[in-house]
Amino acid sequence: MDTRTEEAVGLLRRLVATPSVSRDEARTGDLLHAFLAERGAAPERLHNNVWARSAGFDPARPTLLLNSHHDTVRPAASYTRDPYDPAVEGDRLYGLGSNDAGASVVALAETFLAFRSRPLPFNLVLALTAEEECMGERGIRALLPVLGPIDMALVGEPTGMQAAAGERGLVVLDCTARGRSGHAARNEGINALYIALDDIARLRTFRFERESALLGPVGIAVTQIEAGTQHNVVPDVCRFVADIRTTDAYTNEETVEILRRAIRSEAVPRSTRIRAAAVADDHPLMRAARAAGRRTFVSPTTSDRTLMPFPTLKMGPGESERSHTADEYVCLSEIAEGIAVYETYIEKLASEL
Repeated sequence: MDTRTEEAVGLLRRLVATPSVSRDEARTGDLLHAFLAERGAAPERLHNNVWARSAGFDPARPTLLLNSHHDTVRPAASYTRDPYDPAVEGDRLYGLGSNDAGASVVALAETFLAFRSRPLPFNLVLALTAEEECMGERGIRALLPVLGPIDMALVGEPTGMQAAAGERGLVVLDCTARGRSGHAARNEGINALYIALDDIARLRTFRFERESALLGPVGIAVTQIEAGTQHNVVPDVCRFVADIRTTDAYTNEETVEILRRAIRSEAVPRSTRIRAAAVADDHPLMRAARAAGRRTFVSPTTSDRTLMPFPTLKMGPGESERSHTADEYVCLSEIAEGIAVYETYIEKLASEL
């Protein structure tokens, strides 16, 4: 293991040993701030977000954001080992947040430190943020206005160091069908459940006119339904929930309005801020990914990139299928590969600008 990988693994073990469930990341924020300060990076902090700018930061140059998150979900009940014990067994480092997204945090930190004083055609900003797992208000949403103009970003999430060129957005619709109650035996009233069923059937087969070249069609799935109080009363209200996976073919607001016009039920979005992300194939981020030998794909999972209003590529060490699982782990070799690929990627991106 080389010195920088050894340093990254040491930091990751300290992070894993320090609980950092979303909205309670102060102690890992302290760790990361101290780590960067000890290495002369002059870090700053907002809430539990820690960030630093490259030396010689020049507002006239474009800025690349290096971002990952140090918060975690709560440990699954089926853990067979201590989720906060960063045990190393062979090539595996176990522990909550090791894969999602501690490995990306430490690999990006090492990459930033390696490049922060080197001449590049762009500035670097390293942002190690909180509340990603809950899309909270004190995470990247709070930090972005403080960072100033950002032109593009590399977001660290477990992707096997392949480049996620896009990911769908998310809108959850709370739908309410309204009828009129009556006695079931006399077939009175207007059955809200039947109205809802007609609307669900409509959503099941609904197709939007436009389709994203990268992300494909908008995805619609009805996932919950509730109606009725007793067997002999026609229900006057039926509520159901629709999970809408949006694309860059429409804004989230446009998607909601189109679906509202398609059904009789009221449809209220819980939020429209989780937007689809897609990088154009000819963008320097994509050209650099191909030059670095990275395979590109569309990610099935969402991340903080959906909150970023600029071109963003998602790439990091570890594997997505390990995220949020019991006995989570990342491989030491994946961390070493992550640092090496990130550095190659920065060099390729510099040659593309």
